[in-house]
Amino acid sequence: MSKNTHESDVAFIAALAELLRDNDLTELQVKREYADNDSLNVRVSRLQPQAAPAPAAAPAPQAHQPAAAQAAPASGPAADAPEDPAAHPGAVLSPMVGTVYLQPEPGAPSFIKVGAEVSEGDTLIIVEAMKTMNHIPAPKSGTVKRILVEDGAPVEYGAPLVIVE
Repeated sequence: MSKNTHESDVAFIAALAELLRDNDLTELQVKREYADNDSLNVRVSRLQPQAAPAPAAAPAPQAHQPAAAQAAPASGPAADAPEDPAAHPGAVLSPMVGTVYLQPEPGAPSFIKVGAEVSEGDTLIIVEAMKTMNHIPAPKSGTVKRILVEDGAPVEYGAPLVIVE
């Protein structure tokens, strides 16, 4: 692909992103044909804004408490708030932007299920980026506690994919 074509592709993708934003769309997919066996497939999407949960009111720490007591998590409704999956010590994060696949091919059984035992190095999922299938290995042996993505869903760099404990 020539540099000229590359620059026009970048401009084309930027125009699609602007079209997405200006028309308040969540996803746009286009296939651009150049010649025989030469095309560009582009999918531009953005996450839907979600209503942020109201912050829980925590009592102000007392001045006479030691710093360790002030840093301790509060009990009650604030302690029941869901934690950020990306901060979980067993979280497997996406190493790239791409599309997630939970099985090696359509119709095949999934690589993992919640409750499945995995060994270090086992393929958990595939992230497709630029037509390359990237197998995401288990960083450690353990049990799959949660699968945080859906098959065929787009993911961002650093997004939590799976929790393995």
